[in-house]
Amino acid sequence: MSYLPIIGMEIHVELATASKMFCGCRNDPFNAPIPNIYTCPVCLAMPGGLPVVNRKAVEWTIKLGLALGCTIPLFSKFDRKHYFYPDLPKGYQISQNDKPLCKKGIIKLDEGDVRIQRVHLEEDTGKLIHSEVNGEKMTLVDFNRGGVPLVEIVTEPDVHSAQQAKAFLKKLHQIIRYLDISGADMEKGSMRLEPNISVREILISKSKIQNNVQISKDELPKYKVEVKNINSFNFVKKAIEYEIERQTEILEQGKTPVQETRGYVQSNGSTISQRTKENAEDYRYFPDPDIPPMRFTKEQIAAIKDQLPELPDAKIKRFQKEYGLSSVDAEQLAETREKAQYFENCIAYILSHKDYEMITAKSLANTIINKRIEYESLTPEECVKSIAEGIANNSVDEALFQKVITDVVSENPKAIADYQAGKTGVLMFLVGQVKKALQGKGDAGLIIEELEKRLCS
Repeated sequence: MSYLPIIGMEIHVELATASKMFCGCRNDPFNAPIPNIYTCPVCLAMPGGLPVVNRKAVEWTIKLGLALGCTIPLFSKFDRKHYFYPDLPKGYQISQNDKPLCKKGIIKLDEGDVRIQRVHLEEDTGKLIHSEVNGEKMTLVDFNRGGVPLVEIVTEPDVHSAQQAKAFLKKLHQIIRYLDISGADMEKGSMRLEPNISVREILISKSKIQNNVQISKDELPKYKVEVKNINSFNFVKKAIEYEIERQTEILEQGKTPVQETRGYVQSNGSTISQRTKENAEDYRYFPDPDIPPMRFTKEQIAAIKDQLPELPDAKIKRFQKEYGLSSVDAEQLAETREKAQYFENCIAYILSHKDYEMITAKSLANTIINKRIEYESLTPEECVKSIAEGIANNSVDEALFQKVITDVVSENPKAIADYQAGKTGVLMFLVGQVKKALQGKGDAGLIIEELEKRLCS
């Protein structure tokens, strides 16, 4: 019997607004000089404190939803989600239940598209600190994080492998950073990853399972296991791989895995049981009576959409079309909004100065991607001048240059075959062979450009 992993993702992202979600307290929990300094009667749930919605947090959540291709309803509201835990002073969390800010989006991936079920806005909880005071073990609570605007992105169960989960999370992280709404720093906890994993028997071989397998509600297993608060793409991948194996073993024994919440153990890549998983009805949701519902106009949504930057996929396609870059180079340049902008600033400088026409977009891209200069600390002008000097100092006769390239290609058939099979790392070996034949001369960017032209033709 073969098994199909069925995985949905829940991702929590703290927004980098100046103030908290429902009060005027400073939103800076990671740089607070002491615990519980950024607090007030509202975020500490003292009598008489009333929440006031952070408009910027709402707009940024809608902005994220639009970037993910979501529909934005013109009506939304906040609800109370009840549960009792020391990091939640009110005994409930202000969240959204049936009327989220964003619905039905999608992230397209080579590994298989992942539909976004919803994007909603809530408040973060305080941080528990397990410590020892006067020789006694105890748990302390720091409420500097309590009330920070927290976006939750919930997917459909469209993920069917650990690798697909990792690719999805990396793309989501990239989009969030492009929008400049959060640092999404997983080490600090401003982006937290929670896969919901189950496994179902299938009657076809694993080799026939295609990407974009969409599971209907009736086809879902009767259980799911949520692994909480993971702070690394690789840890998510390992947790999913471990859970698929663990759950498959249970199913093969004719049993059903327990629906529960588990924690990830970094030291050995396993998961451990924490508690039985709650259902939605356990939270006793109801509309928050202190917060009026939110109504939007189409014009307001359109105005937020106009604020969207060029997103990674669009930028990659434009770089390929406009500058003749390969998909690999375009993807690496568009990895961050800052790197992509630096590349285009350098291009603009080259085009405005005829003395630098010898620097091609490909040569510039290779320099930035391979970090042959410390471009992060150089202005575009300094970067371009450095590349030009390198070309001038390493210039060689064109006929000799072409002959050496031809000889290196013909003398290294295995390296060529490896490159064409996808092992692009061998390219630097070939560059080294060319430089050796030219006695150290020749611009590495131009060598790479010429080699790629030969090997891809």
